[in-house]
Amino acid sequence: MRITVCQLRDEPAGLEADWAELAGHCAREDTDLLLLPEMPFYRWLHATSEFDPAAWEAAVSTHESWLNRFGDVGAPLILGSRPVSIDGRRRNEGFVWSADRGYRAAHHKRYLPDEDGFWEGSWYGAGEGDFVAVAAGHAIAGFLICTELWFTEHAREYAAAGVQLLASPRATEAVTVDKWMAGGRTAAVRCGAFGLSSNRSGHSGGIDWGGGGWILGPDGDVLAVTSDETPFATIEIDLGAADDAKSTYPRYVR
Repeated sequence: MRITVCQLRDEPAGLEADWAELAGHCAREDTDLLLLPEMPFYRWLHATSEFDPAAWEAAVSTHESWLNRFGDVGAPLILGSRPVSIDGRRRNEGFVWSADRGYRAAHHKRYLPDEDGFWEGSWYGAGEGDFVAVAAGHAIAGFLICTELWFTEHAREYAAAGVQLLASPRATEAVTVDKWMAGGRTAAVRCGAFGLSSNRSGHSGGIDWGGGGWILGPDGDVLAVTSDETPFATIEIDLGAADDAKSTYPRYVR
């Protein structure tokens, strides 16, 4: 399976340019599955603690409109997260999109920061805490969206569910790149799965975004990383390696 991770700017001109280049990259690399950053298609709402209903609805509708462009990028499977409103409840929804089945909701982000620059808990509510494995083509995937990476007990639960791909859309700063990589490697090891993460890049909302998307092996080995010079990375993985990892240390320990 050929996996692509990326880093994208969220300001409109930069996003359009990055999207066009990403489409070309996925075509050249014959991508099977693409992971997008956390809420990638609108400016970062959570830089301020004051909730703005109009801005939230604009972000929801903008992300909805971008779904119509997923077919243009050429990847038959796309994973990511987006803002949604469901029966009056605001959520950060992890999703699986496929060319043949369309859009499927997969997970609602449970653990929300609420601090300078990242007032997520002030903008939307926590999910119900359902960390459920989902089908992504012929792979089994699980979501740990950004902050959820630090709650590694769910990576362990995903291991028991046979998860092969641990998807972590992020919105994290440049100054914390090394810390997040450490968290991603730990989660991949605990799950015995390939860790995938894509992140925002550039500067917006008063934040220098870190980029640094990654593909990690089931034992935490770094297989690919994005950068400002190389904003997209694609490698071929063997899902069987994640299956085999479930019976090795530390996954087998009960």
